Amino acid sequence: MTNQKLDMFLMTNSKYFESYDLIKLRNELSEMEDSKWNKLQILQFKDPTTMLIISLLGGPLGIDRFMIGDTGLGIGKLLTCGGLGIWTIVDLFLIMGATREKNMFKILEAIYS
Repeated sequence: MTNQKLDMFLMTNSKYFESYDLIKLRNELSEMEDSKWNKLQILQFKDPTTMLIISLLGGPLGIDRFMIGDTGLGIGKLLTCGGLGIWTIVDLFLIMGATREKNMFKILEAIYS
């Protein structure tokens, strides 16, 4: 992959990943085959800020966890009404990081599949 494509991809999608993961991601993308570039372009990432807003509004129901793909945690939050509110408050601090981790997992899965 050319450096120009790589820089453009990282500039437009950096908000979806942790800052410390960007260096690793840059190295992985630079070693990636060009044939996987199209597959990478169609990936849809979850926005951490949007997930925080959803967590504020639907946190006790587990909607935030369902949306990022943590079905088990979503069911747990739904059945316990957000852990009687405690789990909901904790998730307000953790949901953005969890969303970025899921995005990183998704892109690494696309690179290595």
